[in-house]
Amino acid sequence: MTPTVRDIRAHFINELLHENYTKDRNGGKTIELIGACFVADEPAIFGTPSPQYIQAELDWYMSQSTNIYDIYPDNKHKEPPKAWQMTANPHGEINSNYGYLIFDDRFYNQYDRVFDELENNPDSRRGSMIYTRPSIWTEFDDNGKNDFICTNSVTYYIRNGMLHAAVQMRSNDVVFGYKNDYAWQKFVQEMLANDLKVEVGQIIWQVQNLHVYSSHFHLVN
Repeated sequence: MTPTVRDIRAHFINELLHENYTKDRNGGKTIELIGACFVADEPAIFGTPSPQYIQAELDWYMSQSTNIYDIYPDNKHKEPPKAWQMTANPHGEINSNYGYLIFDDRFYNQYDRVFDELENNPDSRRGSMIYTRPSIWTEFDDNGKNDFICTNSVTYYIRNGMLHAAVQMRSNDVVFGYKNDYAWQKFVQEMLANDLKVEVGQIIWQVQNLHVYSSHFHLVN
């Protein structure tokens, strides 16, 4: 049986209890799980989602803007989250606007292509939206960015009248990353299921490196 969020939560509690630490790129302590795979059956592993921020990020993704200062378009004095500021170049530009990556023609309008594929062949195994690309090696630090796209791809399957999603990620912060990424993936899954006129199924979350930073150890405790 595939693990659930409850099992992942238990793993990190145990790792922290036994002080099984690794180091992040800045030398700080982390606890991690390499090769995580679980059913994303809860919107958070640790912490509480912020509906207000989640809606702002969803709107920003759908706008396809690659500038973090457009996250709050009606309040230009409100700072974007620190994680985005650390990712962007000095002008606020990033690579990881997920709406841009799956809807824009530059990336082959993958949402529509997946819709066409699954509408024409509901048994298909080709319903993939690919978020990253080989050129990210030369683009992640372009002009001062630090944005090596975290989501590799998402593949959708129609089985027994339900649309399931397999999310494959390079790296995922358990606290902020998972909550906000889950909200986006759920949003896209529901949109696609509605367009295909099928029911919403499971999300299988596959992460090469799932981790908690020391600043969030108190949530694990």
